[in-house]
Amino acid sequence: MTGSQEKQITILGIETSCDETSAAVLVDGVNLRSHIISSQIVTHQKYGGVVPEIASREHSLHIRPVVEQALAEASVEFKDLSAIAVTYGPGLVGSLLVGVSGAKAMAYAAGIPLLGINHLEGHIYANFLEHQDLEFPLLALLVSGGHTHLIVFKDHGRYEVLGYTRDDAAGEALDKVARALGLGYPGGPQIQKAAQDGNEQAFRFPRAMLEPGSLDFSFSGMKSAVLNALNSARMRGETLNVPDLAASFQQAVVDVLVHKALLALQQTGVKTLLLAGGVAANRLLRETLEYELSRQKVRLVYPSPVFCTDNGAMIAAAGYYHFLAGDAAPWTLNAVPGLNLKSL
Repeated sequence: MTGSQEKQITILGIETSCDETSAAVLVDGVNLRSHIISSQIVTHQKYGGVVPEIASREHSLHIRPVVEQALAEASVEFKDLSAIAVTYGPGLVGSLLVGVSGAKAMAYAAGIPLLGINHLEGHIYANFLEHQDLEFPLLALLVSGGHTHLIVFKDHGRYEVLGYTRDDAAGEALDKVARALGLGYPGGPQIQKAAQDGNEQAFRFPRAMLEPGSLDFSFSGMKSAVLNALNSARMRGETLNVPDLAASFQQAVVDVLVHKALLALQQTGVKTLLLAGGVAANRLLRETLEYELSRQKVRLVYPSPVFCTDNGAMIAAAGYYHFLAGDAAPWTLNAVPGLNLKSL
């Protein structure tokens, strides 16, 4: 290797928290040399959602070829890596263990640091893959299948959690409603597709705002309202319009997310909002936020759709900043399925 190459920081990122086996090679935090995702969506669609035992088995089968392909496409070998970053939580315990165990073995054998990455932190860092001009402080609206959070990102490694869901996450509610409507899995994209032909004002579903000034979320009541409407119609022998239901429910979810984000911006005075997580790919959410934030001169930043869902590139991006901070994980690192993002 030449002297200039020796100065490069090359991170292999590994993500196995749920139903995607993914690996990516990122150089100096900005140069994504490879990005491989092996999705299990087709495998789990027949069950209407992720089956944990099947997910971990699929990760076990795919982690080695996915990592090998990522290294080959990046034209690097283990000896060229500066560190290996891996998701250790939150997520499905079996899936996480496959990634953590594999990353530990690879890092130990290569004699390089192991970096343990919080999955939620990874989603936030997905924005840094395409936006290198971000300036702190930042407000992150993280919306995924398992989490809905509002977080002030003060600096690398420094967060303040302002609000989180008290029951169902937005993505979880979308999945459950999509299943009830017979739209399939994953729910978010299916709801969005069906809603294109629907009337968002056809049904008036509740918007839970909680206590005055609260930045927490609650989507359970909204989900239950849809299920109750469906059950009531079936008892009467009626059939409800699925696109109308999808459009009305999607609008209700977006209304709550946007309201809380605007409230958080007002309370903090932050001038940049980051969208993160799988639901960040929702077109209505992006368009509504773009309209509302443009009126307040607040910048909206979000990743490309491929970086919204679970992926190794976001883990490598977070790993790059952990590496700069000298924040290596011990070899005793274990999977933590209920890991939180703590205020630091």
